[in-house]
This record gives sequence, structure tokens and C-alpha cells, in this order.
Amino acid sequence: MDELDKRLLSCLDRDGRASISELADQLSVTRATVRARMEGLKAKGEIVGFTVVTRRDASPNPVRGMMMLGIEGRGTERLMARVAALPEVRAVHTTNGSWDLIAEIGTETLEDFDQVLFAIRRMEGIIRSETNLLLSTRRGRQ
Repeated sequence: MDELDKRLLSCLDRDGRASISELADQLSVTRATVRARMEGLKAKGEIVGFTVVTRRDASPNPVRGMMMLGIEGRGTERLMARVAALPEVRAVHTTNGSWDLIAEIGTETLEDFDQVLFAIRRMEGIIRSETNLLLSTRRGRQ
């Protein structure tokens, strides 16, 4: 991937719905070049899809945090599904090291956040947890 491909991906990160013409203007290249580069990035698997950022994504809940979870036995898949089913959970990640799962949580208030933590800690198979509140966020490649 060369510098133009990286710049193109950066533009698409900012606006995945930008037209070929808009991208060509931003990158100071022809529309044919943008089209060919996008096809090449898709063929190489660098672009695997396009998505929409909703208002909910753009303005995250005021209280956000990461909850690291230790799981007893072989219940990781089952617990991952149960945790992910909670509406306040944005994503659940498997990981290596001393934690089995990491849950991204977002709520409107600290009280709501505490209730989610309590609900997760009560799930059978969760043997330990640690939670960190997120204070600020900066997105990469912008």
C-alpha cells in the first residue's frame, strides 16, 4: 500500500459515502485513479465493506468504560453472547493475557453504568472483573 492508498483510506474513514468525484478532488487525482485504487484495495482485502456512522456513534454516551472479565471454565462463548446482548454493551472482544473478555459499555449516567456492571458481575461463570472509565477519545487516521 503506497501513500495515495493510505490517503484514500483516510478520506473514506472520514466519509465512507464520499463520491468518486469528491475523493478525486480531495486527493488531487483523476476519478479513474480513485476508482482503480478502490477496486485494488477491495481486491487485496484492505477494504472489506462500507458502513454508516449514526448519531449514536458520533455522540457516544456520556459515561463509557471498558470492563475486563475473567471467566471460569469453558463458558466464554456463552458469556460473550450474554454480555453482548445487553443494550448498553457496544462491543465484546476476546483477548489474551489475564483477561478473557473486554466489554465496551456506554450509558447515560454513572448509576446506569453501575447497574450494568452489577448485572454482568452476577452472570454465572464470571469470576473476576476490572473496569476503567474512558475519559476522552481520539480517533486514529483522521
